[in-house]
Amino acid sequence: MSVNSTSTAGSAQGARARARPRRKPAATRAIAAAAEPTFVAGASLRSQVLAATVRCTVKPFIALWARCPGPLWPAGLVDLAARFLPPVRDVRRRRVCLPHCDAEWLEAGAVDDASAVLYLHGGGFLVCGLNTHRRLESWVSAAAKAAVLSVDYRMLPRHTIADSVADAVSGYRWLLAQGFAPERIAIAGDSAGGYLTFATALELDARGLQQPAALVALSPLTDMDPTAKLADPKAAACPVFPRSVLPVLTALADRAERHADPSSPPRVSPVDAALGALPPVLIQVGSTEILYPDAELMAQRLSAAGVPVTLEVWDRQIHVFHAAADWVPEAGRAIGRVGEFVRAHLAVGEAGTREIS
Repeated sequence: MSVNSTSTAGSAQGARARARPRRKPAATRAIAAAAEPTFVAGASLRSQVLAATVRCTVKPFIALWARCPGPLWPAGLVDLAARFLPPVRDVRRRRVCLPHCDAEWLEAGAVDDASAVLYLHGGGFLVCGLNTHRRLESWVSAAAKAAVLSVDYRMLPRHTIADSVADAVSGYRWLLAQGFAPERIAIAGDSAGGYLTFATALELDARGLQQPAALVALSPLTDMDPTAKLADPKAAACPVFPRSVLPVLTALADRAERHADPSSPPRVSPVDAALGALPPVLIQVGSTEILYPDAELMAQRLSAAGVPVTLEVWDRQIHVFHAAADWVPEAGRAIGRVGEFVRAHLAVGEAGTREIS
């Protein structure tokens, strides 16, 4: 079903700042309260096994990192190790050079030659990259029948979130330079990449660039202020993230920004920005995720801003469950819905060919 909501800021600097929740006028609160998500019921045995496994393995590891974050953690090894993941069949890919980072062009099966998805990977602005997300992006390409440009944006702690947004904008400009019209481009991302999806669209508006046709956010982070998420009584039930990781991530982002430019204005999270210029949005999130409040509030504020938004809450699915689409049936169905949403808004037609330079 469709929902709406209001949120934040634009500019390369607009993706920065310690966001503080703002009280909405009574009229806006009433509109937001009326918005209801679509609940996708049912959790398969495979999805429950996955959740239990992640709870016993990944969550304790993240909790350990949150207790002693620092430069000694080899964050780059995560993406390096992912090079050994089996590739999705029938996927063509090539490297693309952007001004400050690399990117990768993916085509899974027959794609529409006029349509593209700019994809921004998750990983808390700290880890992951082209290798970790290649399979997920290949599935998105196949479902959407559109090529995917995956941006290996600069990350914390050496760079700021504003740098990440700038790299995403560079990816969008590259697509425009290849001849893709804005109305045939979608921007998508998961987790921290969901944050960047909204921040990039806001930055495009701040720079006077035409908006893409649609945005897709999978299990998105939308508010760098952890207060609301930590106050949620369901936060401890998240199979992936301990509560302790949220303040640490915010502190790292703040430290990077102070180091880069102590006089820079405070970061404004997407959920607190002016959202009225954004295109239609699809948000998918698991019902037990610690980031569920972020997805819900973002949908409410988009709706209040008059932006068409669909919020899908998937029963007991873990954070970015889409990455297990080759094993968990709900993940495959969710990616199928992403493909339907993208094709509908990009008016994807018959597959053709395009020369990419």
